[in-house]
Amino acid sequence: MTSLNKARVLILAPVMDSLTEKLEQQFSVEKYFEQDDPHSFLANKGKGIVGLVTRGDFGAKNSVLELLPDLKVISVFGVGTDAIDLDYTADKNIHVEITEGVLTDDVADMALALLLATSRNICQADQFVREGKWQNGGFPLSSKVSGKRVGIFGMGQIGQAIARRALGFDMTVAYASNHKKPELPYTFYPDVKQLAAESDVLIIAVSGGPKSAGIIDKSVFNALPNSALVINISRGSVINQGDLIQALTDKQIAGAGLDVFAEEPNVPQELIAMTNVVLQPHLGSATHETRQAMSEKVLSNLHKRLD
Repeated sequence: MTSLNKARVLILAPVMDSLTEKLEQQFSVEKYFEQDDPHSFLANKGKGIVGLVTRGDFGAKNSVLELLPDLKVISVFGVGTDAIDLDYTADKNIHVEITEGVLTDDVADMALALLLATSRNICQADQFVREGKWQNGGFPLSSKVSGKRVGIFGMGQIGQAIARRALGFDMTVAYASNHKKPELPYTFYPDVKQLAAESDVLIIAVSGGPKSAGIIDKSVFNALPNSALVINISRGSVINQGDLIQALTDKQIAGAGLDVFAEEPNVPQELIAMTNVVLQPHLGSATHETRQAMSEKVLSNLHKRLD
C-alpha cells in the first residue's frame, strides 16, 4: 500500500516508540501532541482522518472528536474508557476499541505485589537494610497476608484474576459489583460498604468513570476494620483522595498500596510522607511483554475497523 492510499490515523498522545514506528509503517500518521496549534491543525486537516490512537489515561475529548468528521475508530492503548464520552462516540458511530484481556495478569500481579509490600513492610525493610540500621537491632513485626479476608470491588476480568491469586494465599474472597456472578464461588455483597465491613483487605478493581468517581469515601473507610489495608489498581478517581488521607492520618485503616492517583502524576505530599503507604507511578501493565502485546492489539483493532 502506498502512502497515498494508506488510511490516515491520528496519534493523540505519545505511545511506545515501537508502536509509533509500526503505525507509521502501516498508516499515514499525524501526531496531535506535536502540533503547535492542535485545534487549528485539526480544523484544517481533521477531515479524512479515520483512526485515532490514544492512551487510556488520556482519552479523547469531544472537542477533538468534533473536528474529525470521518473518524471510524478510536484504538485505546489500555482498557480504560472513562476519559472518552461513549455516548458521543455511539451517537457518531465511532467504534471504541481497547486492549481487553492483554493486561489482566500484570495488573492482578501488581495488586498482589502491593498487598504483600504493604502488609509485610517490604519497602521499609529494604530501606532499613540499605541505611545500615540492621546492625543496631531487628526490624519491627509486620502483618500476615495468608488466610486474611480480601474484598474485591469490581469483579471483571482483572477482579477475577486477583481473586484466583488470592486463593493461592488461602485468603477468603468476597466481592461487590453491579451484578452478582452466579458462576463464581465467592461471597457477593451488593454494596461496597457491606463488603468493606467484612474485609481485612479491600482491593479496588472497578472501572473508572462518572459512576464510580469518589465512591470509595469516608463511609467506606469507616466500615473497614482499623487493621485493614486498601489497594487501588483501577483509577485514582474511584477513591476520594482527601478521605483516604484522613483515614490514614486518623488510623481508621492500617495502610494503602496505590498504583493510581486522582491527578497523575501529582501525588499529594501527605501520601508521600506516610511510611504505611506504598506508591507506584501507574505501572500496573508496565512489563515488556504486556506493553508489546498491547501495541499489537492497538494495531489489530485499527485494522479490524479500517481494512
